[in-house]
Amino acid sequence: MKTDTHPDYHFIKVVMTDGTEYVTRSTYGKEGDVLNLDIDPRTHPAWTGGSQQLVDRGGRVSRFNSRFAGFNFGKK
Repeated sequence: MKTDTHPDYHFIKVVMTDGTEYVTRSTYGKEGDVLNLDIDPRTHPAWTGGSQQLVDRGGRVSRFNSRFAGFNFGKK
């Protein structure tokens, strides 16, 4: 195997939205870095059945709704 062609694979701590933590190996950041998740499998509608509301980070959802308010999108 060639040297200096593969990224550094090390341990990081992942913090879920509910505060639970686990340690895993990753190429993210440096050894010992913390990855804080904004959306994870416990809160994302794709895994929970869609019971949660969209989180409007930076006004993106409201900007979309105001921009396309006049369109019907096939809904009655």
